[in-house]
Amino acid sequence: MEAQTDRSFAIGWTMLQGAWRHDLGGVTIGQIALALVILALAVALRRFIGRALLRQLQRWTVGAKNDAGEGILTALTPPLCFVPIVLAVLAIAVFLDLPAWAKDLLVEVARSLAAATLFWALFVVVEPAFAVLHGNRAIFNEAMVGWAVRVCRIILLSLGTAVVLEIWGIRVGPVLAGLGLVGVAVALGAQDLFKNLIAGIFIIGEQRFETRDWIRVDGVVEGTVETIGLRTTKVRRFDLAPVFVPNSKLADNALTNFTQMTSRRISWTIGLEYGATVEQLREVRDGIEALIRDNPDFVAPPEAPVFVRIADFGASSIDLMLYCFTRSTDWGEWLRIKEALALSIKALVEKAGTGFAFPSQSIYVESWPVEAAAPPVARGGPVATPPSGAGPAVR
Repeated sequence: MEAQTDRSFAIGWTMLQGAWRHDLGGVTIGQIALALVILALAVALRRFIGRALLRQLQRWTVGAKNDAGEGILTALTPPLCFVPIVLAVLAIAVFLDLPAWAKDLLVEVARSLAAATLFWALFVVVEPAFAVLHGNRAIFNEAMVGWAVRVCRIILLSLGTAVVLEIWGIRVGPVLAGLGLVGVAVALGAQDLFKNLIAGIFIIGEQRFETRDWIRVDGVVEGTVETIGLRTTKVRRFDLAPVFVPNSKLADNALTNFTQMTSRRISWTIGLEYGATVEQLREVRDGIEALIRDNPDFVAPPEAPVFVRIADFGASSIDLMLYCFTRSTDWGEWLRIKEALALSIKALVEKAGTGFAFPSQSIYVESWPVEAAAPPVARGGPVATPPSGAGPAVR
């Protein structure tokens, strides 16, 4: 019985060795299994190794503890976690006894993965790296930084693709040269595209507006800027509908940026009754001016003009002009200040003993025309004689 068991074990071991050494195009099943084990270990340990590499980078940059440095290291985490897989592919190509064609293929794959990982790291580092420039100078505003990030990422993506193609023996230069004529044709048909690209550069360079600014272009759009793209700018209208405006429309037309207002204007015409006396008009005028000058919500001269004057004799009112500016440019806060001012003016006018006028018309009649009429005639009575020229009598 024991001899039979040993014989079965020997047969099974022989079969296992035969399967292990079974050749598939020059690569044995055993080599494939070892390669899969190495890849599985790399995948299982990639987070651990990636964090170890990240901690080492943190030690090297210990003197640069700031938000930008932390952002760069955080962005590098995914590429660093992919490094063990690249090393595993390279280890399989170097240490396993594989055929020449398999070694060459794996080496090319490892080189391609290494180049892709490098450009991946540069791709994700661009945004936190440019964030360091944001706010340092006026030109490095949010729109400029966002535009530069997009351009750099396009360049890195193009270079990375070209490098990987060159690794596999595909020459990019002749391909680009062959596409020259096609590029000319495309350029002729894409004039608007390049026009909008150049307009986007001018918009950012001139700092016409930034994201979250309230802008208005007459006949085009009015709303809040959300994104300044390479070709179009996304503007959110006040009904919350997005509008994608070509950059050339915003660069070639007169644009009003309400967010850059230093103060916000209030311009009213207040109509008072014609029955108000001169003393009442002066009391209302001086009271409104005192309300504005004593309120810190309003800008006082000479920083901004303030005018409260009897301006005109209207059709049905004596018009008082009110012209002033609030410190806050926020629309909601501006409405609150306007409301408080309107209530104070109403109380002031009532206290002065006068009132607000409203559109009305007065008609003066000097005399009523006198109409000649015949005296009434009783039924069955005598005939009344009408006045001269009044016509025949009526019975």
